Amino acid sequence: MIQGITAKIAKGALVFVLIGLCALARADDALINEVSHHYAKNDGVNIHYVKTGQGPLVVMIHGFPDYWYSWREQMNALKDRFTVVAIDQRGYNRSDQPEGVAAYAMPNLVADVAAVIRAEGAKKATIVGHDWGGAVAWQVAFALPQMVENLVILNLPHPNGMARELASNVEQQRNSAYARRFIEGSANDPEILGGYPMTAQTLANWVKDPAAKVHYEAAFQRSSFAAMLNFYKANYPRSGIDSAVAPATPPPQLAMPALIFHGLEDTALHSDGLNNTWDWSKKDVTIVTVPGAGHFVQQDAPVLVGETLRWWLSSRYGL
Repeated sequence: MIQGITAKIAKGALVFVLIGLCALARADDALINEVSHHYAKNDGVNIHYVKTGQGPLVVMIHGFPDYWYSWREQMNALKDRFTVVAIDQRGYNRSDQPEGVAAYAMPNLVADVAAVIRAEGAKKATIVGHDWGGAVAWQVAFALPQMVENLVILNLPHPNGMARELASNVEQQRNSAYARRFIEGSANDPEILGGYPMTAQTLANWVKDPAAKVHYEAAFQRSSFAAMLNFYKANYPRSGIDSAVAPATPPPQLAMPALIFHGLEDTALHSDGLNNTWDWSKKDVTIVTVPGAGHFVQQDAPVLVGETLRWWLSSRYGL
């Protein structure tokens, strides 16, 4: 009898889960059909971005290896109150893929974001960034504070925190071994990606949702693997070379409010990097740590990230 009840509950739970997954898949597919596609030009490089919603401008910047679709849950959470733009960084998906390491230096990445804001006819925006998108978002805030109304960072510590942890945290130094491989290697190395070659399939291995993985593989087939590595070659901190990601000279005090998410199971970026973030800002800093979530916190905890982001931004704009 107990076994029978257990079987019925398990079957009911499975049906519920499958229905829930189907609903999420339909919502994601609806977003793909709903967004409009645009391009912003920065010094001859076309930056692709998608757009939905209406209201104050929010610009979202993905990291490695990713593309605009990373933000699907957060776009759905915000679109009834905000104009939400999600870009493909240069080298990825439908954006241009200029050759050479220098094309991916941080000033160019910052200028790409500024070009998107201007293309939308706006003077400023809330900037949201994850991983390399977070690194770019920090630098947009420092270099162009007049264009950044609010700053939201996911799993990328403040440059001061990164510099400190890379200098003194043995675990962070060990976690950064993959980046050193990227800097020294090439996209053709058969073991460059944790012992595997860079292919659309291996790059999408982290994506847990099977329906989403199909879209990722297609996007990565359109992308430049060499460009992905050039983000590291041009910008990642290493001995003898200063880097905006972890600079020798601290950046200016942050001039706008900041919301920071960090998945605590991140195996690339240690949460100790968050310490003292509040000391490096003139404005309020809200930090949300997420147990059980990994590096891609926006996908591991989509409801928490989306609803918190919606609340935090709505309170800023009085919505």
